[in-house]
Amino acid sequence: MEDIRMSQKERRRLELLARVRDEQLNLVEVAELLPLSYRQCKRIWRRYQDEGDAGLIHRLRGRPSSRRIAGANRRAILDLYETHYDGFGPTLAAEKLAQRDGQHVDHETLRRWLITDGQWQRQRKRGRHRQRRERRAQRGALVQIDGSEHDWFEGRGPRAVLMVLIDDATNRTYARFYEAEDTRAAFDVFGRYYDHYGLPQALYADLDSIYRVNAPAATVAQPPPLTQFGRAMNQLGVRIVPAYSPQAKGRVERRHGVFQDRLVKELRLAGIQTLAAANRYVEETFLPDLNARFTVAPASEVDLHRTLPHGTRLAEVLCWEEERVVARDWTLSWKGRVYQIQKRHAALSLVGRRVVVRELLDGRRQVLYRGQKLQWREVSVGLEPVMSPPAVPQVPAAVPPHSPPPRRSAPAAGHPWRRWGIAAGSRARRAGPSAPATDRVSLKEGSPADVGSEGVRPGDRLAIRARHKKPGRNAVNVGGCGGRGRRRGAIQGTFLSS
Repeated sequence: MEDIRMSQKERRRLELLARVRDEQLNLVEVAELLPLSYRQCKRIWRRYQDEGDAGLIHRLRGRPSSRRIAGANRRAILDLYETHYDGFGPTLAAEKLAQRDGQHVDHETLRRWLITDGQWQRQRKRGRHRQRRERRAQRGALVQIDGSEHDWFEGRGPRAVLMVLIDDATNRTYARFYEAEDTRAAFDVFGRYYDHYGLPQALYADLDSIYRVNAPAATVAQPPPLTQFGRAMNQLGVRIVPAYSPQAKGRVERRHGVFQDRLVKELRLAGIQTLAAANRYVEETFLPDLNARFTVAPASEVDLHRTLPHGTRLAEVLCWEEERVVARDWTLSWKGRVYQIQKRHAALSLVGRRVVVRELLDGRRQVLYRGQKLQWREVSVGLEPVMSPPAVPQVPAAVPPHSPPPRRSAPAAGHPWRRWGIAAGSRARRAGPSAPATDRVSLKEGSPADVGSEGVRPGDRLAIRARHKKPGRNAVNVGGCGGRGRRRGAIQGTFLSS
């Protein structure tokens, strides 16, 4: 028995024509059911009567295509793939064969050839169901940022990290190679993105410690602590949106896959093996071609990228900042170094106050107090003195002027301190308070009416008695200050001031 392979259309024709053979239908009804013209239905019925079931099979089945590529050309293409494009996907390999070797072959045809030749395997990706997140409508509304560590040079150079930023609305991509995924790399790539497009409204980042403080205590702290990158974004008004899974930021993750496939092979073909050469190639060649081919049109033509606020320098925001307390000798310590603040800032009274130490990406350091840049010099032992750069005269915006500490008011003219205290002469101190004195001491201890006349010498003007006082209590200096004056109230009885 012969096996005959049929398509679904051919099997349907076989079923209907078998009913015609059994006189259950006629050709007019079959022509309406297929649908075919009556003349074409008669031709198929005649072929079925002459050849049986095999007469319904298409006549071109099994014949070679008129557009087939000769066997010699097929072998040459497979040899080129094995020599130069090993590991390339069929789509990319077909592009490179056309660009570099002049061999034009459809990527699906190349895929079948490679599978038949054993140089490629079907790759199926399966995963759990996830809800699709719609793109943002405007450019700059959300930019995804992430780093991809990979053997980009395939052993020809050091391992590196590709920092990638991709606009959520358009897929427009910016990328650059760095030695590691750290705060310095995040600062630098964000600054370069701003130079090309401007400040985005928000960044979509993972839970890396560059973008978020992951300490357990930070989850309950109010306000939550910020990393150096988070502090810089807060100053620029760029919101950081956390992504809690790789699938959440799927656009940048899929872009990593494109880079790890296409860019690795492009670097191999170009013979690039250093970071500097790779960055030049990415900036000048790879990214323009990638964005021209894979950027999509946004739903809205509004561009939400912003410029820097007036008076803001991006280099002085994308930096490291820490607070330090000024010591009594007008020095501060930072990263094992000691900095001496110049004498010209003496009017600021900085002792015990907090200042901000800032280190820029290019290595320059600044010391600031309430936004004002201070002059300083390094005084660390064993190091050459480093002077602070000359400050540009500028008035810090929205900084209140420094107010000196309040002065104490001088005692009034009739104050006892001026009448018979330290401010009075020695003769006045020996004489003591005058008769009409109404100061607190005389009113508290007694008055002339309460003092008897016994023992009063001529010329005495005032007698003060300590009434019902225990020895040693409420002692008051009468004859001056310090230990030289007599202490009233130290003994029971009455004493007189001469």
